[in-house]
Amino acid sequence: MAHEVRGVVSIAKGEPVRLETVLVPDPGPGEALVRVQACGVCHTDLHYREGGISDDFPFLLGHEASGVVESVGDGVSAVAPGDFVILNWRAVCGNCRACRRGRPWYCFNTFNASRPMTLADGTPLSPALGIGAFAELTLVHAGQCTKVDPSVRPEVAGLLGCGVMAGLGAAINTGAVGRGDSVAVIGCGGVGGAAVAGARLAGASRIIAVDVDERKLATARELGATDTVNSRDADPIEAIRALTGGHGADVVIDAVGRPETYRTAFYARDLAGTVVLVGVPTPELQLELPLLDLFARGGALKSSWYGDCLPSRDFPLLVDLHLQGRLPLERFVSETIGLGDVEAAFAAMSRGDVLRSVVVF
Repeated sequence: MAHEVRGVVSIAKGEPVRLETVLVPDPGPGEALVRVQACGVCHTDLHYREGGISDDFPFLLGHEASGVVESVGDGVSAVAPGDFVILNWRAVCGNCRACRRGRPWYCFNTFNASRPMTLADGTPLSPALGIGAFAELTLVHAGQCTKVDPSVRPEVAGLLGCGVMAGLGAAINTGAVGRGDSVAVIGCGGVGGAAVAGARLAGASRIIAVDVDERKLATARELGATDTVNSRDADPIEAIRALTGGHGADVVIDAVGRPETYRTAFYARDLAGTVVLVGVPTPELQLELPLLDLFARGGALKSSWYGDCLPSRDFPLLVDLHLQGRLPLERFVSETIGLGDVEAAFAAMSRGDVLRSVVVF
């Protein structure tokens, strides 16, 4: 039986999204049907609309979501109807070479639901990141559901499904920020702001936020930044060095993903420091660095995929920290909106007016 719901669909490259009737099938083996309660508006959804991810239109957008399991298919035991869950887009397989080596956050064979959601005329939809949560119901692989404490507000919990987890994990998991470290974060939108919060949670002694928008720098201070640098007014490399005794930061996180911000991160780190790239570059971007500098400066250059998170490990822990008052996830929610307001939310995001708009059902 198919369930008829309303969903936000991107029909063609660059066209405004629109509300369409979506048919969601019952779960098959290993799948779960989830009633979505909240879903954040992420830059990745805009990239889908602009054709920056793939050309598999039409897309059912939305992926940064939380909700309640409605029903499950055969063979599902980890979650049950009534469970409050955060959705994730990396349901690990447990059998690939990364999983067998004890590194499931690098899983090379992640799962999605196999049964398609469709438009009313039967046209298959491509769900964003295998989720498609700008709809009252969505069908996912059961491994994409992580059960967490149901006392957390849905609009806060869902943010761990993508952007906030990416930033937190870039600091805590990929960058391995430790007590007393100095950290610089370049780009302080939703992901960069979360990296600031993650560095604070990890015990960094100096956290330097870099951006061109004073509003984002002010928010970064609220999230734990000890210092801010507006790179319109100052050379960020020199500013970061000046704030770290002339050495550079132990960990520098690039939450933008452009050649110029990566070069800044590379030269703003201390010798043998770590650079973490968590901002997602567009396909045409190229980077040039002197090979001798790569050799001479040592250290580590890392990319952070989804904050190198393991949802089953990280989501419940971070929700618990939030409920204890130690992780202010609510500060990332700039506004709550309806399902028909996603296009306006894209515009607000492009102007830098919000950290996150969140659709609440």
